[in-house]
Amino acid sequence: MSAEKNLRLGATPSQTVGPYLHIGLDWLTTTELAGPGVAGERIVIQGRLFDADRAPIPDGVIEIWQANSHGRYAHPDDDRALPLESTFVGFGRTPTGGNGEFRFSTIKPGRVPAVNEQPQAPHIMVNVFARGLLRQAVTRIYFPEDDHALDPVMAMVPANRRMTLIAQPVAGQAGVFEWNILLGGDQNETVFFDV
Repeated sequence: MSAEKNLRLGATPSQTVGPYLHIGLDWLTTTELAGPGVAGERIVIQGRLFDADRAPIPDGVIEIWQANSHGRYAHPDDDRALPLESTFVGFGRTPTGGNGEFRFSTIKPGRVPAVNEQPQAPHIMVNVFARGLLRQAVTRIYFPEDDHALDPVMAMVPANRRMTLIAQPVAGQAGVFEWNILLGGDQNETVFFDV
């Protein structure tokens, strides 16, 4: 039997995401997705990133990607005849702070079609990078006032887990939503998707 057949390769720390995401990446931080003149309801998404033990993760990165208020992405592949303002970025990235906190200023996205052209509820797509993850975790943010019943992605999520995807308004702060990410643990773990 050759030595090659006995060789087993396991994951090493160099193959995980992080924990040094801040080194060399700070210049990529974008927390303002909608510049002056962008149509739509101005909102803030804020929250914290937690591990399975509910300890804050201070060295993660959160990325978001969304359509504008008309339901169009700021991407060359979205060539639908919908308005697209030049100051709408549609993509954000920020490292988490010392208590796992993150914050984005944007506009509430419009509805976009799914692969089968069925309209999806307004949502923001999220990638989470953190130490110990072999690849990013992918999830979504939805909003409480929208009808999620016909959204084809939300329909795949068990009803008792859907609340982990819905941002909640912050009392006394108009347009501010709180949405925390729990990477594991009890039944309140954020729902993640295989992509």
